[in-house]
Amino acid sequence: MAKPKANPPLTSDAEPVETPPVYTVVARRYRPQQFSDLIGQEHIATALMNALTTGRIAQAYLFTGARGVGKTSSARILAKALNCVKGPTPTPCDQCEICLSIMGGDDTDAIEIDGASNNGVDAARELRQNVGFRPARSRFKIYIIDEVHMLSTGAFNALLKTIEEPPPHVKFILATTEIQKIPITILSRCQRFDFNTVGPGKIFETLKHIVKKEGLKADDDALQIVARRANGSMRDSQTLLDQLLGVCEGELTLAKVHSLLGTASDDRVLNLSEAILAGDAKQSLALVGEAAERGLQLGELLDQLIDYWRGLMLAAVGGEEIDPMLGSTALRERIAKQATGKSLDTILAGLDVLSTAKGRMKHTTSPLVLMEIAVVRLSRLEELLPVAELTQWLQSGVKSGLVANRSASAVALPEGAKKKPAAVAEARANGSVVANGEITEKSWPGKWEQILGELGGVLSENLRRLPRMPAIIGPNVLVIHYPPAYTALSERGIEQIRSALQKLNGKDWKIVFETIAEAPEPPRNLGTVATTGPQSKRQEMLNLPFFKSLSDVLGAQLLRTEDGFDPTATPISVLPAAVVAVDDPDDPIPQPPLDAEEI
Repeated sequence: MAKPKANPPLTSDAEPVETPPVYTVVARRYRPQQFSDLIGQEHIATALMNALTTGRIAQAYLFTGARGVGKTSSARILAKALNCVKGPTPTPCDQCEICLSIMGGDDTDAIEIDGASNNGVDAARELRQNVGFRPARSRFKIYIIDEVHMLSTGAFNALLKTIEEPPPHVKFILATTEIQKIPITILSRCQRFDFNTVGPGKIFETLKHIVKKEGLKADDDALQIVARRANGSMRDSQTLLDQLLGVCEGELTLAKVHSLLGTASDDRVLNLSEAILAGDAKQSLALVGEAAERGLQLGELLDQLIDYWRGLMLAAVGGEEIDPMLGSTALRERIAKQATGKSLDTILAGLDVLSTAKGRMKHTTSPLVLMEIAVVRLSRLEELLPVAELTQWLQSGVKSGLVANRSASAVALPEGAKKKPAAVAEARANGSVVANGEITEKSWPGKWEQILGELGGVLSENLRRLPRMPAIIGPNVLVIHYPPAYTALSERGIEQIRSALQKLNGKDWKIVFETIAEAPEPPRNLGTVATTGPQSKRQEMLNLPFFKSLSDVLGAQLLRTEDGFDPTATPISVLPAAVVAVDDPDDPIPQPPLDAEEI
């Protein structure tokens, strides 16, 4: 076999190979070097500086907080402050050899240990043996143990005595993101400092400063998205900014950020929110499906919806003063306008739905399904009835139904209609339908069918099953009759009816409710109600105040009783044996019976 040819020796004429410059990432180049540089941790910087000034320096410190908020940076600054040639000082010089070596992470007397990879008892014993040696050139030998919660129980136990009573020349600085995993025996031996997450406003200002120092350009809206996405971590925001600046040519714009991060534009979020707030579940699902088809990150879209609903909450509570970090000026103006038409309880319920979906999305393989469920629930929020309202009605005995806690401007209360029976009777004496523009007694049935056809869906079906057709009792005044056992319609249903009426003659209408003595239709699909107990027991239970309230306020019906059930002997709060059916406040049609397990 032929021997391979040896490489020719380099001669003096050979050109040296140029080594490409080593790039240092933004998060390292702009790392805080003084206590005054710490962003969002001013309380910790002040405490440490005062301790250095007064000489009250502890033997062990524990820094805890979320990732990327400055724990390790603070540990290095404290190490420089203790070992600087001008120290101990709250303002290290950053010029001496000791400060420069600590900044580079290679100082022989400031030893940084990764707790995740040195978590055994042997590593702890080795550390305990080394603390006896004095520092090579510095004032103190400083051990910085990062991710200290990763140490084993045996390693913690091996360090207990050393951390409590180290030699005078040794200081410990422990850092962790999971304080709950630190044994209480270690916590009691350290001075604990809790680092806050950094606010998006402070992150935004820091990013603007970095972009300016780098000689680059970036839109404020683009930097705001980066600041919000960092979730309080300064390092995460700087890493993300470094990535965006590296892949974007020229100016960093909002469109480029949306494209690279897979987030939705403000217009897309606005359109989806408007469809949800309008109760259009079909359009909401279509917009979510379109976002998924375009490859947008559904988790990011959900975060954007949470931010949007947070803006609605802030606007509903504090007027038009909305957090400027929520988005562009135009977006904040739309949020303020939309918040005026929604109650605070509805907005808070929407936030609960979105937050629950966000928590569940981390543990599912079908994020699209969870997203669709969330937007449909948001679209139907106003159709739901809070349990608190039901409880309040039962306790107070209010019989005015859903309008009990609604604003008077949205709907005329049934009590208001009852206060003027003479006026209603007089109007009907002149004619059951009063002439109103093009609407006459003869044309009203056709007009009402036209309105029902426009409304459609469940609302139209509910109105068709009313015992009487609604009648016009005055100029632009419509009276709707309903049985005493039923509640009035929701605000949303009233507004839909009023809008349909307005299209008839272009005028605003007033809707009045009036109860009638006629019995409601028999329940659908209920069949024969079975009772297994004596009729006297059944009647006795129906006469109980609790069941009378259920029947009067919610239109509940007694479906069955179990053998041996005695309503007078058992406290009403623990009655599991009676099954009742409660009508939907927005649906004057009795609902099918509930299963016993649902009660």
